Amino acid sequence: MATVELRFSAQPEHVRTARLVAAAVARRAGVDEAVLDEVRLAVGEACSRAVGLHRSHGITAPVSVALTEEEKSFSIEVGDEVPGPGAEPPPGAGLDESESGTEVDGEDEMGLAVISGLVDDVEVRSGINGGVIRMTWPRTPAPVLP
Repeated sequence: MATVELRFSAQPEHVRTARLVAAAVARRAGVDEAVLDEVRLAVGEACSRAVGLHRSHGITAPVSVALTEEEKSFSIEVGDEVPGPGAEPPPGAGLDESESGTEVDGEDEMGLAVISGLVDDVEVRSGINGGVIRMTWPRTPAPVLP
């Protein structure tokens, strides 16, 4: 099992780089070419969501992306450090005055809906240390040479 890890500051301009890296690693891992656009779009949406959550909650920690090649699948985990519902926010963190909780929640739900429409196997976890979106795609088996 091979894993590529990427961490970037919560800035929107870094999302494009994460998409490009994800597509390149997915291609190398054997994900079907026809699915690579979905990989790019889903990773872009998940990273944009994480960046938005970090910025709206005043969290300066980086967004993390783990791209893992397994025997029959390829998975990507995008992690944020925003505590889940019911968890105490970190000291000094809070919503920017320009954004209301309703707007952030609506964008969050929309982002998750887009990801769910692009990826068949999605898992969303949230806890006191932040959240993770895990997306998994099947790998195309390598051709058997005679």
